[in-house]
Amino acid sequence: MAEGVMTAPRIFFYVQHLLGIGHIARASRIANALVKDGFDVTVVTGGLPVPGFPGEGVKTVALPAVVASNAGFSGLADADGRPAGEEFLAARRQLLLDAFRAARPDIVIIEAFPFGRRQMRFELLPLLAAIEKAEPRPKLASSVRDILQENRKAGRDAETVALVKDHFDVVLVHGDPAFVRLEDTFPLTAEIADRLRYTGLVAPPPAPDPAETFDIIASAGGGAVGAELIGAAKEAAALLPGDLRWLLISGPNLPEDDFAALSRNMPPNVTLARFRKDFPSLLRGARVSISQAGYNTVGDLLRTKCRAILIPFVAGGETEQTVRAERLQALGLADILPEEGLTSVHVKEAVERALAAPRQGPVPLDLDGAEKTAAIIRSMIAESLAQFKNPVI
Repeated sequence: MAEGVMTAPRIFFYVQHLLGIGHIARASRIANALVKDGFDVTVVTGGLPVPGFPGEGVKTVALPAVVASNAGFSGLADADGRPAGEEFLAARRQLLLDAFRAARPDIVIIEAFPFGRRQMRFELLPLLAAIEKAEPRPKLASSVRDILQENRKAGRDAETVALVKDHFDVVLVHGDPAFVRLEDTFPLTAEIADRLRYTGLVAPPPAPDPAETFDIIASAGGGAVGAELIGAAKEAAALLPGDLRWLLISGPNLPEDDFAALSRNMPPNVTLARFRKDFPSLLRGARVSISQAGYNTVGDLLRTKCRAILIPFVAGGETEQTVRAERLQALGLADILPEEGLTSVHVKEAVERALAAPRQGPVPLDLDGAEKTAAIIRSMIAESLAQFKNPVI
């Protein structure tokens, strides 16, 4: 540790979300668990602000926001949608490096990289160099979800392995190996097996009872994509009995024109909201959920007895949500509808099947990933202290 054993260990946690809110939501759950475990946590965010994140007790540094400029995530734009130019990116890079030096962390956590976020190398490679030069050098961890995007370009996996071997002390895999293993979507896993630590899925703690109840909840995550899902759910509600209560959650990033269009001619048994902070509680009271198959939404679902209808996001060649949905379907924990060609009739029929099925039973997966991540980081601190007290000569 940089300043003696009596100070709280300092964590510098970088997270960049480009489209949805999944990355910042998962990182925030981990950051909150670290704070509860007594760490001094600084989260550096690089995307558009999201209400409620990173959370109370967490120090934050908000870099000038960048977003994905296309569905394939290959380009970057600023908060106003303009292409992010070199001057803008250079200023952002300097702010990140200044924040790192000011924080003087004991451990740095970088979310997704080097397994993803390759387009952020303009600032992350200089950050890795600064970490290597720091005295004392902080430990470095990669925080990565259990399922990676497939169909990566030739050479990318080898590049990732080289970065892990050269810079990272540990790779925190936020999944249950009984559900899916990193090698299922990252073929070169064996080359970095000595760095891997599975944490379990980063799900929320069990939610309190809901303040109000709905029979069916359709949600679109961050809302940057998913308008078709919400629209099909609205139309399906009109095809089903009027005594069923529906909640449609569009997501905070749904364009205003799309939200206004959805709001028109809303059936009386349907409520539309942009965001519900009590979403996990509402799922606990619901009978059926309709959603994409993002990591955090699935984590929320697995804490409940709600029947899940998953519509995996596939635009731009995305594969991660499809892999997750298919694994859950194989365990009897979800039904799947295709995103392409989705209609209100498809949704209606899936809801009818889900309503006729029994409530979901206990889920046989490790859902305590946030707390276990904190425990792993705590053990890394202990190992560093032991090496400091008993240096190898």
